[in-house]
Amino acid sequence: MIRPPVLSLMLAAVLCAAVPAGRPAFAAEGMPMEMLRVCADANLLPFSNDRQEGFENRIAKLIADELKIPLTFTWWPQTIGFVRNTLRTRQCDLVMGTAVGEELMQNTNPYYRSTYALIYRKDSGITAQTLADPSLQGARIGVVARTPPSAVMLRHGLTNLEPYQLDTDTRTHHPAQQAVEDVAAARTDAAIVWGPIAGFFAARQSVPLAVVPLRDEPGASPFQYMISMGIRPDEPDWRHWLNDFIVRRQGDIDRILAEYHVPLANADGSIRADAHGGAAADTAVPEPDGYRMADYRSPTPPTLRGAETVGPEDVARLAQAGAVLVDVLPTPPRPGGLAPGSRWVPPPHRSLPGARWLPNVGYGALSADQETYFRNSLEALTAGDRKRPLVVFCQPDCWMSWNAAKRAVALGYQSVKWYPAGADGWVAAGRDLVTVEPEPGFEKRPEPKMAN
Repeated sequence: MIRPPVLSLMLAAVLCAAVPAGRPAFAAEGMPMEMLRVCADANLLPFSNDRQEGFENRIAKLIADELKIPLTFTWWPQTIGFVRNTLRTRQCDLVMGTAVGEELMQNTNPYYRSTYALIYRKDSGITAQTLADPSLQGARIGVVARTPPSAVMLRHGLTNLEPYQLDTDTRTHHPAQQAVEDVAAARTDAAIVWGPIAGFFAARQSVPLAVVPLRDEPGASPFQYMISMGIRPDEPDWRHWLNDFIVRRQGDIDRILAEYHVPLANADGSIRADAHGGAAADTAVPEPDGYRMADYRSPTPPTLRGAETVGPEDVARLAQAGAVLVDVLPTPPRPGGLAPGSRWVPPPHRSLPGARWLPNVGYGALSADQETYFRNSLEALTAGDRKRPLVVFCQPDCWMSWNAAKRAVALGYQSVKWYPAGADGWVAAGRDLVTVEPEPGFEKRPEPKMAN
């Protein structure tokens, strides 16, 4: 039965009146009104424990704080029957971590993407960055049975395996944690475990371990998975609120994940460099002394001297406060194979709302006209205020934005923010793009010297 609009308004008024002062009033479709009850495992670090030391505990606290209601946990071992005995019996209202596509629950939008990781002692002689590396041949490698890496390992001839049990009672046994500890103790040569577990426990060992987040391989079981929160299927209002929360607080969520050394992957599968000393730090690209001169679409450093690295949540806040958003993605090249003299119209350029597009100013070497265009454009956009924040971006793994941000620092701008996730990261955070045109003066600029 479809409820008449008037009756809906009356019901909303009753609900509002029933909520104590200082508490948000929500519709009935799953929204917690008195207490946030989270389904969790009492002994499953780095995710959760009954001392609330896991990153899922901390993210749940962010949610409860926004709702202005107390936080409580329903504890149950996260193994077969977890959802059936907690969420489905309505003993709790939220599961903090589940792979996108899990059919037992309704997913929110994902709030992080992680991957399986290869772990080995740094003094072992292994130097692998992929499973195809010859230094892994013959190595004794730990793997949790029936997880995706086990099949991929066989494709690479890695057959000297140390298996660990998949389904266990987490109150007494933690096979993935044990796999990491066995590598540290040299009982095995390497291990492949789920990234959050790998990063967290590798950082707690007394010997230095390399943690190498893995990229998906064509035609093989995926290593990378998007992780969302899980709720019951009949709770649309609760899902919408959580999706909005993820967008609003993605920066805070990312900072918590970094503290636990969770390796994160971008939407395109590339591994995110971790500026906070997390698991990806072993493979982070170092900052060059000068500008990047070629291979502009490749992994970038996690930092830029003289600038602050920011995420989508930070960019939204900065834009609202009056920062200048500077998109430096180059113009698309004319497609090959077109007949000479034929007309070609470039596709519309989509960027962040309010962004100013300065194409082709991120190359390693600029002509005098390009330098002038960049300098004059920044001068005009900031009204000559060198302290006004500048947010420079293009796309993930794009040295163009790194170079351009470095140039802005060299020009004396004192509040340069580098946004490495770029427009793709903005979309991944649930935000929209708009069509933008180049800033005035671009047409007079000659073609760039380099077009890598």
